[in-house]
Amino acid sequence: MKKWLIIGGILLILVIWSVSSYNGLVGVEADAKTAWSKVESSYQRRNDLIQNLVNTVQGAADFEKSTLTEVTEARAKATSINIDPSKATPEQLAQFQEAQNGVMGAFSKLLVSVERYPDLKATQNFRDLQSQIEGTENRINVERDRYNDAVNIYDIKMKKFPTVIFAKLFGFNEMSRFKADAGAEKTPKVQFDFKK
Repeated sequence: MKKWLIIGGILLILVIWSVSSYNGLVGVEADAKTAWSKVESSYQRRNDLIQNLVNTVQGAADFEKSTLTEVTEARAKATSINIDPSKATPEQLAQFQEAQNGVMGAFSKLLVSVERYPDLKATQNFRDLQSQIEGTENRINVERDRYNDAVNIYDIKMKKFPTVIFAKLFGFNEMSRFKADAGAEKTPKVQFDFKK
């Protein structure tokens, strides 16, 4: 009888341990997914602001249609990529980031084109939208950092003993983090050509 009580006690401890590990992993996974949602929300805000800016710019009579089309297409591509952070691979995150970089590349061309339209640049609506986009870029960086922090907490918890045993048993996997773009570690060269 005493033997069965000891075995029952050990089994009870294992069950409590596994439930506790499982619940802990569910909690930190949910935190990481919430952080990812905030990343997506920030990107969506930027895309919406860029579309508003494109609409503002379209009012300029002779504005380059190809530039506007490029921005609109890049924005559409970026918003078409959906990722489940708990199943995201580094390649999927890289594809997502590449699409977002495409939006910013097209947006940069738009801003260069706007330089030829001083009246448009001077409108309050244009300046406000440009300022909001700059603020949103900062917000995106903050949210990506928070996402990486949440993933780090999740991954550390998942790798600790004995949770690592239950993590594999319950199908929890490592999550991917945002990484800097290739070449981001190099200082960009800034060069001004003042030709007269």
